[in-house]
Amino acid sequence: MKVNGYKIEPGANLKEVNFEGANLYKAKLTSANLSNTNLVKAKLIKARLSEANLKGANLFEADLERANLTSAILEGVDLRGANLTLASFRNAYLVEANLSGANLFTTSLFQANLSNANLSNANLLGADFQESICVGTNLRGANLWHANLLWVNLQGAILQYALLSGANLQATGLTEANCAEADFTGAHMPGVRLNSTNLSNADLSDADLSDADLSGANLKGANLSNANLKGANLTGATMPDGTIHD
Repeated sequence: MKVNGYKIEPGANLKEVNFEGANLYKAKLTSANLSNTNLVKAKLIKARLSEANLKGANLFEADLERANLTSAILEGVDLRGANLTLASFRNAYLVEANLSGANLFTTSLFQANLSNANLSNANLLGADFQESICVGTNLRGANLWHANLLWVNLQGAILQYALLSGANLQATGLTEANCAEADFTGAHMPGVRLNSTNLSNADLSDADLSDADLSGANLKGANLSNANLKGANLTGATMPDGTIHD
């Protein structure tokens, strides 16, 4: 298979090649070098990109539906507005990647590293983040309804205005995260670590916060109606009415 005169095959060296708008449907590019490659609006549906090097690549509005990017290097990539529905990013390296406004509906991010990545306003409905690293990740305004965030490290992450209704955040680490005005209604959060977290004006109604660590958290203006706080640590937390918990 050749595209724009370049042979498309596993291990190919396609560094800095211009594939803007190219049709790479089902392309077999396992372990290929695609660093700094122009893939703007490229069609990569069902492409095989596991272990590929895409560092610095431009995938703005590219279509990667059902693509396999397991263990791929995607540091600093531009995936703004990309279609990543049902794609696999298992064990992928996405540090400082820009996925703002991308569609990651039911996408797998299992054990991926998304530290300092930008997923603001992204659609992450039903996405699987289990055991991923999201330190400092920007998820402002993201749709995480029913997403799986089990055992995820979200320390210092930004989740302001994020939608997390029905999400699984069991044993998730949200220490010092900004979750102001986020929607956690009905979320499954037993054992979640929310110490020193900003939860001001957040909606935690009907959430399961049993055994959660909320020490030092800011809950001013938060909605805790029908929330399960059995065994939760609220030491030093600012409560919804502005008082400090003993």
